Amino acid sequence: MKCYQKDYPRPQFVRRNWENLNGLWDFAFDDSNKGEQEKWYNNFSGSLKIQVPFTYESALSGIHDNTPHNNIWYHRIFHVNGALLQENNYILHFEGCDFHTKLWINGEYAGCHSGGYARFSFDVTNLLKDGENHVTVKVEDSFDLQMPRGKQRWKDENYGVFYVQTTGIWKTVWSEYVPQICLSDIKMTPNLQDTRLELEACIQAPAEAFDGNLFLETTISFNGYPVSKTCIAPFDNMNRNIKIGIDLHSEVSNTDEPTVKTWSPEHPDLYDIEFRILKNGAVLDQVGSYFAMRDIRIEGCRILLNRSPLYQRLLLDQGYWKDSLLTPPCEEAIWEDIEKILAMGFNGVRKHQKIEDERFLYWCDVKGLLVWSEMAAAFLYSDSALSEFTREWLEIVRQNYNHPCIITWTPFNESWGITNIKKRRDQQCFVNAIYYLTKSIDPIRPVITNDGWEHTISDIITIHDYGQDADALKNRWSEHKNEILNADTSPDVQRAAFADGFSYQGQPVIISEYGGIAIDTGVPGWGNMVKEEEFVQRFESITTAIRQIPYVCGYCYTQVTDVQQEINGLMDMDRNFKADPEIIRRINTQPVNSANQE
Repeated sequence: MKCYQKDYPRPQFVRRNWENLNGLWDFAFDDSNKGEQEKWYNNFSGSLKIQVPFTYESALSGIHDNTPHNNIWYHRIFHVNGALLQENNYILHFEGCDFHTKLWINGEYAGCHSGGYARFSFDVTNLLKDGENHVTVKVEDSFDLQMPRGKQRWKDENYGVFYVQTTGIWKTVWSEYVPQICLSDIKMTPNLQDTRLELEACIQAPAEAFDGNLFLETTISFNGYPVSKTCIAPFDNMNRNIKIGIDLHSEVSNTDEPTVKTWSPEHPDLYDIEFRILKNGAVLDQVGSYFAMRDIRIEGCRILLNRSPLYQRLLLDQGYWKDSLLTPPCEEAIWEDIEKILAMGFNGVRKHQKIEDERFLYWCDVKGLLVWSEMAAAFLYSDSALSEFTREWLEIVRQNYNHPCIITWTPFNESWGITNIKKRRDQQCFVNAIYYLTKSIDPIRPVITNDGWEHTISDIITIHDYGQDADALKNRWSEHKNEILNADTSPDVQRAAFADGFSYQGQPVIISEYGGIAIDTGVPGWGNMVKEEEFVQRFESITTAIRQIPYVCGYCYTQVTDVQQEINGLMDMDRNFKADPEIIRRINTQPVNSANQE
């Protein structure tokens, strides 16, 4: 893509004038929580150093301390070009910081944010000076089960399928100079039926700038071929948001007829798009991006991608690395994971209990890897928990809306944080509210309200079945589908498929967790243990059984890699294959006995 810059943290909204603030920062633990009272933001005295964006728990941070610390501090010096501040605002971005973040610039309080998974930003222009400046950050975290935490443990030691906690900055910190009159947001919706791109643009500017002479220019190309160029106006102070549609009936190939290129795993075609804000002929702001023309929808029991049945071969992906935990060690590591997943014949991932680095979504867009985006769960239901969850989930949906690789939203998993959803009306209402709020932002993508069991309203019905007897699994779902889906309980599956008051309405069905096969090395770990020589045989028998269930339109194997004590990955934590990827690929791509043919 034309807009691509290596290590740029926001690949779908690219400006040129930015600085990566990762690297060595001053660091301090504040276990007695005295830092604010002693005004550490004025005179930081921490003796430790940390490599941002790696959390202090990780080896790559340089600290590698797994002990929980509820209050931590960061500090570094950065430099500002005073001349650029004359016509630009200085925005400080945090791609991810867990959990409650407070910011000071040159000793002055700049703001705060709660939540561990969404991006947040601060305009700190008025607190800066030309030359050397100081940024100080305090992060507060805890084992509070009301906070979305995903697979992070809430005890001092790992247990079950929960791992070392993530505290503080765990994604890129960066800054950019942004023109005072700028494009602040863009929402891009492909309309494949009408071969149009629908845009919702928002302009940020002082009120006096809206004098009828502000224009938004868009230039679209595909592989260097010009597609469309439009200039839309006027914006005014009462209408800073504008919706436009761009026709894509243009020649973008060597064929005789105009062609609209579509995005799919087989052909992940992407369009370049450039936005410019103009006033009286002058360019005030310029942003590079990209988009794809693709349509994901449900018709009856089928999931359709670009009007064709889609059979999903997914891997559960928790996004952990041995030495950096939830943080990818580098962009190349992201790229390598995706390449290895594709090499094994999978066409997508269910990104489990984590909102991944946006560069991961970029490479999934480029390489054609489908993504289910799943929110990290809280584990205690309360007014505070649902408020925090709702706010952050809506931030995430909006931030990642433009990525074509995301084809499904999955806000909840296995009734985590909503443990009484089977019978309690308040928890059912909460889940349904999240479904409708998600649909209000994105009416197109499917939403799975509670992956695995106890669904309320849900566009796809997903089942978790870790049965290791392939024949029994196949028989269970081939011969007894309606009995199990409509049963209040069943001895063959862990939990009922639906919460009380809800029932199967003919939606598509996907086995969204299965397998979990682990090679028995004599070391205790979580997984269904087999001897090394039996690993591929077990994978093949169970996967083939699922692929032969006529109505099932996809599956998700657990999982990509081992994660600490969970040792059921197709790769270990060093990303070494446990079996020949060509054999796994052959198993994944054999003919499907399904009404939803590939």
